[in-house]
Amino acid sequence: MFGMATSDLVFVTNGSFFSLLTWLNRVGGSGIDLRSKARTLSGPVSDPSKLPKWNYDGSSTGQASGEDSEVILYPQAIFKDPFRRGNNILVMCDAYTPAGDPIPTNKRCAAAKIFSHPDVVAEEPWYGIEQEYTLLQKDVKWPIGWPVGGFPGPQGPYYCGVGVDKAFGRDIVDSHYKACLYAGISISGINGEWEFQVGPTVGISAGDELWVARYVLERITEIAGVVLSFDPKPIQGDWNGAGAHTNYSTKSMRCDGGYEVIKKAIEKLGARHTQHIAAYGEGNERRLTGRHETADINTFIWGVANRGASIRVGRDTEKAGKGYFEDRRPASNMDPYVVTSMIAETTILWKP
Repeated sequence: MFGMATSDLVFVTNGSFFSLLTWLNRVGGSGIDLRSKARTLSGPVSDPSKLPKWNYDGSSTGQASGEDSEVILYPQAIFKDPFRRGNNILVMCDAYTPAGDPIPTNKRCAAAKIFSHPDVVAEEPWYGIEQEYTLLQKDVKWPIGWPVGGFPGPQGPYYCGVGVDKAFGRDIVDSHYKACLYAGISISGINGEWEFQVGPTVGISAGDELWVARYVLERITEIAGVVLSFDPKPIQGDWNGAGAHTNYSTKSMRCDGGYEVIKKAIEKLGARHTQHIAAYGEGNERRLTGRHETADINTFIWGVANRGASIRVGRDTEKAGKGYFEDRRPASNMDPYVVTSMIAETTILWKP
C-alpha cells in the first residue's frame, strides 16, 4: 500500500505503465517510513498536473481511522524511474483529506506556502543537503563490515577509505549514485562514509529530491538484502553520528556584500535555536553531544571552517565576502520539507 512519510508521493509510468509511491510522516514513529504502490495509465505523462489524484488506506498507515480511511494523493513532481526505466516515472505527491485539507503528516503543503512567499521567491534560496545513513546487516541490525557483537577500530581509516578492510557497501553507494543521476535528481556527490549530497536545488525541490533519493536508496538496499537506517546514532560509541548537514544561500548572500547578510542570517538562526532543534529530527540529542564534529545540542555557536559548530562558514565564503553557510544541526532522519522551509522562514521572513 501507499503511505506518506511527510506527505509525499511518487508515481511511475511507461507508456501504459504508471507506478505511485508515497511517504508516511511518522508512521511507526520514525517519520521516514516509505511506502509504494503502482498504477497503470494509457500513455506517458510529463506534467504532474496532468496526472490523476489517487487514494490509499490511511488506517493502515496510522493517518486515518477505519471509519473514514481514504487519504488523497496529489501529484507534485515527476522523476524518471531508474528501476523500470523506459517511460516509467516516479511521482512525488503530498496527502490530503477528501475535503482537500492537508493531513497532519503533510509537511510539504506548509513548506510550499513559505517557498511561494514573494520575499522568499525573490531571494531564490538554494540548498545542498548532505544525507548520511547507516547500512545494517539484516538479521542482527549491526553495521555491515563490523564484527558481529564487536566494534571496529578507531574511525580514522574508514572515512572515504579504499580497500576490503576499510570500505563497505560500495556497490550500494555507487548503484544509488547512478540511479539518482538517471532519475534526474540533483545528486552532486557521494562519500565513502555512507553519505550522498543533493543540490544545489531551489526551494521546495530540495525536499522533493531528497525524499525521492531516499526512496531510491531504500529500494537498492532492499535488493541488496541490507537494512537502511537514518537513525542519527544507531550504535552508541566513540564515533560520529549521522546527520543531514544543510548548506544554504540566498541571492543576497551570493552577491557582493553577501557575507554581512550571512552573518545577520546566522544571528537569526541563533535566536531561534531551540525551535530549530525541536524540528531537526528525532534522537538528535544522541548525536549533538559537543563531540564527534558537533556542537552541544543546547549551545549555538558558529565559526569559519569549524566542524564543531552549529553553523559552519567555509573559508572560500569568508575570502570571497559572499557565498553560503552550512547548518550542521539537522539529524539524518530530519524532514527536508520542514528543515529547508524553516531556514528560509527564519532567515528571510522572521522579524526579531
